Amino acid sequence: MKSPNSPLAAQQPEVNIKIVAFNDFHGQLEPLGDYSSVADDSQPKLQVGGVDWLAGYFADLKRKNPNTTVVSAGDLIGASPLISALFHDEGTMETMNRAGLEISAVGNHEFDEGKDELLRMQSGGCHPIDKNSCQGDSVGTPFPFEGARFDYLAANVYEGGTTIFPAYKIKEYDGVKVAYIGLTLKETPTVVMPTGVQGLNFTDEAETINQLVPKLRRESAEAIVVLIHQGGETPVVQAASTINDCEGGLADSPIKKIVSDLSDEVDLVISGHTHQAYNCLLPTRNKDHLIPVTSANAQGRIITEIDLSIDKHSGRIKNITPVNRVVDRANATITPNQEIQRIVEQYKIIAKPLTDRVIGSITQTLSRTPNAAGESPLGDIIADSQLAATKPSGSGDAVVAFLNPGSIRTDLIYSGSDGDVTVGEAFAVQPFGNNLITMTLTGAQIEKLLEQQFTGCPNAQPFNRILQVSAGFSYAWNPEAAPCDKVDPSTIRLNGGPIDPKASYRVTVNNFLADGGDKFGIFKDGSNRLGGILDIDALVNYFKTHSPVSPTAQNRILAR
Repeated sequence: MKSPNSPLAAQQPEVNIKIVAFNDFHGQLEPLGDYSSVADDSQPKLQVGGVDWLAGYFADLKRKNPNTTVVSAGDLIGASPLISALFHDEGTMETMNRAGLEISAVGNHEFDEGKDELLRMQSGGCHPIDKNSCQGDSVGTPFPFEGARFDYLAANVYEGGTTIFPAYKIKEYDGVKVAYIGLTLKETPTVVMPTGVQGLNFTDEAETINQLVPKLRRESAEAIVVLIHQGGETPVVQAASTINDCEGGLADSPIKKIVSDLSDEVDLVISGHTHQAYNCLLPTRNKDHLIPVTSANAQGRIITEIDLSIDKHSGRIKNITPVNRVVDRANATITPNQEIQRIVEQYKIIAKPLTDRVIGSITQTLSRTPNAAGESPLGDIIADSQLAATKPSGSGDAVVAFLNPGSIRTDLIYSGSDGDVTVGEAFAVQPFGNNLITMTLTGAQIEKLLEQQFTGCPNAQPFNRILQVSAGFSYAWNPEAAPCDKVDPSTIRLNGGPIDPKASYRVTVNNFLADGGDKFGIFKDGSNRLGGILDIDALVNYFKTHSPVSPTAQNRILAR
C-alpha cells in the first residue's frame, strides 16, 4: 500500500478513510468471556474481548489503511472491574494510549468520580489521596500517571460559558478534512451522582450539533461525524449473527429522536450508552435523508469498522459503509498487543490479593435478568444485603431497601462444585462504591415512588425501570393500566400487612437514588437521612453471614 503522502496517493481522485469505533468499554481490560454466535444459542460461543486483542484489531486495520482513526462513543471508564477501578481506571487510559485510541466522547460514567477526576484522566498526575494511584513503576508505564494521549470531546458539557473539553476535532486525510463532534446524553445529571456534575450544564444534543455545523463548514470540514453517548435498542437477541441488524429502526429510542432533529449536513452518527450492537440508516431533519447510525455493544466485544470515501476535488462523500465485527480471540490473523498484555498482567498481580479473597458461596448462578414483572434473583439478594446492613437500631432502622437495576452490572456466575464468590466477583456486580442512605418516607410517598418506575408519569421515565426490593416488601402492578395508576395500593404489603399512607417508614437506597437518580425524585423528599456503609461492603458482609446463598422465589413484584 502506498503512503498517503506519496505522489501516487496525491493523484488519487478520492480519499479512503477508515474509522474504527467502539463504546462503553467500562475498563474491561480482560476478556469478558462467552458471546453467542447466533441468536438462538444453538452454536458454540465465541471468546471475545480483552484490551490486548482490541489493540490487535486496531493495528490490523491501520496496516490495511494508514488513513485510520480509532474513536470511542464514551464510557471508557466507570462501572469498571476491580482490576481497573482499584486504580481509578488509570490502567484503562494507559492501555488505550498504546492501543491507538485518538478521540473519545465523554459518557455519563466519565463523571462518576467528578469533573476534577475526569480532568486528571486527560492531563495526568496522581490521585490526591489514594495510594493505589500511579502504579507506573510496577506496571511498566510512566510515573506519575501519564494521562490520556487521546482527546476527550464534550460539545454539550459546559462550566460557565466554556465546554470542559473541546467540542470537536478536525482531522485531515490527504488534504480532506473530517470533523468529529463528541458529546454525551443531556440527561447525564439524572444518572450520575449530583456531586460529580455540580456546576456543569448539559445542553440538548441535537441543538448543540446543529449549532456547530456552520462553524465546521467554515473550517472546510467535508464530512461531519458525531460521537455521542446516547443510543437505542433493538428487539433482537444480541449475538454475532445480529450485530448488524436494525430491526424496528430503534423504535422510539432517544438516539432516533436526536438523529431526526439533526441537520442534513451531519454524515455519520456513532452512538453508545445502551450496550447494544446495531447498524442502522435513520432519517435526519429532512425525512428523505438517511445517515448511518451505529453502536458496538459494550466492554470490547464488538468494534465498528467504517469505510468513508470522499472525492478529493468536490469534497462530496461518495460512500459510507459501516460493519460491526466481533473481537474474536480465535482470529488467527490478529496478533494481540504484547506490551498491553504485560501491563494488564502486572495490574492483575497487584490486585490479586484482594480480588481472590473468598467471601462466601452460591448454590447456582444469580442472574440480574428480570422476569416479566421486573424482579431478578440477583436484585433480590443485593436489596436484602442493603436491608441487612441498615436494619439494626442505630444503623438506620430500615424496614425496606430499594435498588435501581442499573447498579447491577453483571451476573454472579456459579462455576465449580463449591460456588465460591470472591471480592473481585462481588465488585464486578456492584462496582460504583455508593454509600447507603436510610431516610424516612410516608406510605403515600412509597406509593408515588412505585408509580415513578413506569413511563407516562411526570418524572418521564424513558422506559419501565423496576426497582428491586428487599424481602418482606411486595406489590402488584398492571401493565395495561393507565400511567401513574399501575400499582393497586391495596397490594403494597410490608411484612405481611398493608402500608399506611400516613405512616412513616425507614427506607434504604444508595446515594445515587437518594439524590433523585434515574428520575426517582421522590427520594429527594425523604427526611431524617442517615449515611451508611458502601453498597459493596454490604454485599460482602451479606455473603460472609448468609452463605451459601441461593436464588429467591421471585414473588416480591407481580405483574397482573
